Amino acid sequence: MSLSDKVSADITAAMKAKDAPRLSALRMLKAAIMNKGVEKGRDLEDAEVLQVVSSLVKQRRDSIEQFSKAGRTDLVDKETGEVAVLEAYLPPAASADEIEAAVSAAIAVTGASSPKDMGKVMKAVMPKLAGKNADGKAVNEAVRRKLGA
Repeated sequence: MSLSDKVSADITAAMKAKDAPRLSALRMLKAAIMNKGVEKGRDLEDAEVLQVVSSLVKQRRDSIEQFSKAGRTDLVDKETGEVAVLEAYLPPAASADEIEAAVSAAIAVTGASSPKDMGKVMKAVMPKLAGKNADGKAVNEAVRRKLGA
């Protein structure tokens, strides 16, 4: 069963369970998947669906940050619930140790020594963490720490 099929099946289950918040998040995901499929002119593969899910999670996290700064706890709670639903479709997140190890290896490979080399290191690190759902901000902070920025 492909990931898009699983989302469709979960929408049906959420409808039957009358779980409105979950249903809303899943419908939003389904719409994003369909929009991306129309944009590409074909059905999406699972890897592409995962990219859509991770971009939606990133958008929600940014919204949570903005809403919490504005003191809108009602919207923070709504977005947090959506993140929880969406994260169920992502592979497990990379641990801090895995990120540190990948950053150290990338620095050794690229020969980076200063904060100016950050772009090279990021390009080398992200493919190594591709299947592990690594948060770009966490990777960026690890690279900054290692390069002494």
